Amino acid sequence: MSETQFTQVHYWAAARAAAGTASEGFELPAPVTLAALRAAAVDRHPGRLGDVLGVCSVLLGDQPVGTRDPGDVVVPAGVAVEFLPPFAGG
Repeated sequence: MSETQFTQVHYWAAARAAAGTASEGFELPAPVTLAALRAAAVDRHPGRLGDVLGVCSVLLGDQPVGTRDPGDVVVPAGVAVEFLPPFAGG
């Protein structure tokens, strides 16, 4: 039996508008990579979300992902993921 992991995702600003929700949970096979989580979100919300998430900064808990490859970033169990689009005006 394969293990799964629940991950809570929070969308901000344009990401929230594209997803149609401020937050939601995902149950995915563990270990969960950021790339797999992002793909699951885009599959759940086809349309503009993929483009928006492509330009988002990402936080795992309070830690920024930065420029790391999403396929190499493992989302720790119990840590929320925040997708933050670029904000205008600081």
